[in-house]
Amino acid sequence: MHFTKMEGCGNDYLYVDGAAEHIEADKKPEIVRKLSDRHFGIGGDGVIFVNPVPDKSADFEMEMYNADGTRAEMCGNGIRCVAKFVYDHGMTDKDKLNIVSAGAVKILDLTVTDGKVTKVKVDMNAPILEPAKVPVAVDEKVMKLDKIVDYPISVLGQEYRITCVSMGNPHAVVFLPQGTDLGKFEIEKVGPYFENHEFFPNRTNTEFVVIDDSKNVHMRVWERGTGETLACGTGCCATVVACVLNDKTEDEITVHVLGGDIVCKWDREKQTVFMTGPATTVFEGDVNI
Repeated sequence: MHFTKMEGCGNDYLYVDGAAEHIEADKKPEIVRKLSDRHFGIGGDGVIFVNPVPDKSADFEMEMYNADGTRAEMCGNGIRCVAKFVYDHGMTDKDKLNIVSAGAVKILDLTVTDGKVTKVKVDMNAPILEPAKVPVAVDEKVMKLDKIVDYPISVLGQEYRITCVSMGNPHAVVFLPQGTDLGKFEIEKVGPYFENHEFFPNRTNTEFVVIDDSKNVHMRVWERGTGETLACGTGCCATVVACVLNDKTEDEITVHVLGGDIVCKWDREKQTVFMTGPATTVFEGDVNI
């Protein structure tokens, strides 16, 4: 199978042309787990198959798998790399694309330099705040709220306060006290307990955030089905929404993640979140599956 290793701010996946490589659906989870392993495989946060769309309702489909072989609905860094993948491989000559993932279509604007995509701006659509649609599963009183903001949750005997946002996939944003050394935060210890907390019926991605100022935050993320990653595009989008809902920042911020910087803006007038960041090809190769 031919593949391309790509990354967006260190959030790395293997990309496969689904039209050229025909793999049975029931075999994909096992293949994904094998290839994603950083010791015995190629290594990555998962595998993304880039498929044609027969009815032309979108230019391409992103079929995304986490490193553990489970399907995921959306990946902000991943969809930027899909845009670079199809443009750089001559699969399209458009600098504006519609890409569908799990039934949701995103609009992407490509920045092209010397014939290659260097940066992509994605219209990530409106954030979903309604508890049942995030989803969360709590008592009936909470489920009747229009959103969950600064809500207390107990993890490993400690109270954290979460703001829940879906960007097509579920997120719980946790603000840590200002001045917290995020590098020393024990994300490997608490992350799995957030991910599998009974509060989240479909598990969740969790962002741990420290506010720098009204335009800058630092964030580490524990991704559902993968663990800590160097970046999470949807997590950055969820973070700007949570920041605004908690009156912590302006509507447009730079989210500093371990792998780089992603700019996110919640355009409340247009009811959408815009995300801008890099997309990079690491290498290409062939692997026996």
